[in-house]
Amino acid sequence: MDAQSHNAIVNFIWNIADDCLRDVYVRGKYRDVILPMTVIRRLDAMLESTKPAVLDMKKKLDAAGVTNQWAALCNEAKQAFCNSSPFLLKDLTSRAKRQTLKTDFEAYLDGFSPNVQEILDKFKFRNQIATMVDADILSSVIEKFVSQDINLSPYPIYKDDTKREIRLPALDNHGMGTVFEELVRRFNEANNEEAGEHWTPRDVVDLMADLVVLPIADKLMDATYSCYDGACGTGGMLTVAQDRLLQLAQQRGKKVSIHLFGQELQPETYAICKADMLLKGNGDQAEHIAYGSSLSADGHATRQFDFMLANPPYGKSWKTDADKMGGKKEILDTRFNAYLKDGTELSMIPRVSDGQLLFLLNNVAKMKKDTPLGSRIAEVHNGSSIFTGDAGSGESNARRYLIESDLVEAIIALPENMFYNTGIGTYIWVLSNKKEERRKGKIQLIDATAMKLPLRKNMGKKNCEFTLDIRNEIVRIFMNMEQSEVSRIFDNNEFGYWTVTVERPLRLRVFPERKIPQGALNAKEMESYLSAIKSLTDDVPLDDWTAFATATKLKGAILKKVRPFITERDSSAKAVDGEADVDLRDTENIPFTYQGGIDEFIRQEVKPYAPDAYVDYNQTKIGYEISFTKYFYKPVELRSMQDIVADLQLLENDTNGMLKAILGGLNV
Repeated sequence: MDAQSHNAIVNFIWNIADDCLRDVYVRGKYRDVILPMTVIRRLDAMLESTKPAVLDMKKKLDAAGVTNQWAALCNEAKQAFCNSSPFLLKDLTSRAKRQTLKTDFEAYLDGFSPNVQEILDKFKFRNQIATMVDADILSSVIEKFVSQDINLSPYPIYKDDTKREIRLPALDNHGMGTVFEELVRRFNEANNEEAGEHWTPRDVVDLMADLVVLPIADKLMDATYSCYDGACGTGGMLTVAQDRLLQLAQQRGKKVSIHLFGQELQPETYAICKADMLLKGNGDQAEHIAYGSSLSADGHATRQFDFMLANPPYGKSWKTDADKMGGKKEILDTRFNAYLKDGTELSMIPRVSDGQLLFLLNNVAKMKKDTPLGSRIAEVHNGSSIFTGDAGSGESNARRYLIESDLVEAIIALPENMFYNTGIGTYIWVLSNKKEERRKGKIQLIDATAMKLPLRKNMGKKNCEFTLDIRNEIVRIFMNMEQSEVSRIFDNNEFGYWTVTVERPLRLRVFPERKIPQGALNAKEMESYLSAIKSLTDDVPLDDWTAFATATKLKGAILKKVRPFITERDSSAKAVDGEADVDLRDTENIPFTYQGGIDEFIRQEVKPYAPDAYVDYNQTKIGYEISFTKYFYKPVELRSMQDIVADLQLLENDTNGMLKAILGGLNV
């Protein structure tokens, strides 16, 4: 089936909403009926030819008193699902009475196997039946979906019984998946879904799949491989990666089996993913999709995977997950708390307003370490994950762990407006725990922001795309580790820095004649203080607090209370022993690559301006950040003064000419 036929099916289904639901549902609720009905009709069409055999087997099992029948019935249906009710969907179009139709339709839905029941439950489709019956539209909706003008079955529809000429082509599993994904995309666009909840464009998914698969394609064996997406949405990344692996393996004469795993939090999106797996013929894979949050309820905690792809939610709060894990400060999950090789403990918990890095850490925790290929990861993030967070923060610590563990192969900056519902800049992280020798200790940055083809018509906020040629060029640059204007390669330590606390000594001048406010000291303390001041000799230095305090012979508690009232900061005074001036405290970010390190930086960059400055090494923190602007910024060349003057002269000449013409026309 070609793209034109796919579009015709999508348009037909899309128009069902306008034809049948317009006066009953608001536009944002059309999907509550259309998506589950699309799934139901496809499953119904796939089960039609085996329906007699399923009903016959059910009769035998009932007679034998067998209660657990689903495995046998699915076997008869030759699918990973079945329907044991006496009806096909088309049988229900003849019901004249609303109540009869409602009863039979519910019996038909109840006849589906448990894996389909879960999908219908997550869609909350049964909640829509009463609404459609009351509005008397259920019959028309069913009639539309079983219409002879649309073919959602895997078998062609012929013009006559001779079966020589096809009227409507068959819709294979992949084609059905494409139709379903397009419906989901349209509904998301129409409903203005938030940036973190949109369907990832296929061109981006194709690029991500190539980035994780192509580098090891020649090393594929006759074996079983696994793909995982911890924020799988509708499952598009999983199935694209599966198709790419199978294609590359076939080209190399290898026989591989691909197992798909995922997890999704949103009930409807979870239902769409599982339905899509069934619609594409991956019935067994549908059981590998877990429901819930990968962060607080990891559905695959004991598994490791060969390939992992994800477009996690970014810029979204994960406070609910944090609360479920005992509160942000109490999270001990080993996925998000790690040890470096030198024993340094790192807490990688980011701010609760944005949890995208946690999804990347979740994937890293599921990397295979004892296989020849290890694991490969591709994830889409926004800019926050590469630079947000000061040294010692959860975000910076996460980057530190990934980089010092030498897991990051490349980060690729994508063009803006690549996604349907957000125009912000995005980046693909590419990770591997079995780097090839030439990549060890290095990270490749690729600026693909200008590598795009404008769309003739915007799709939501998406106004550009990656063509096959553009994707191939990005992959070529990556595979060749090319150095160019759009690709640069750095040692890992290029992105690390120390944040050091630079102190200046506290310098105080003493004014012993000043009065102490009432209540600052108790009577006994005041008596001791006044007596000490009177006993001071004239040679006690007033520009040296340490010497002054010693001369008074007062207890430290009294001196602490009176010092704010009898001293002022004075840069010409002597330094107070062991005390820094908090008002002069500063921090410096010193790159790991600075020649001579911290000490040399202080000597060269600080001491010339503050000779008494020193570093509090106990406060030193390590940070990591990656700035594409730093490495790929191209300053706009300013126009020369001669060009500007020449343009002004031209404007002046034009203006004079126009003025003469106007005055001449007025005969002045």
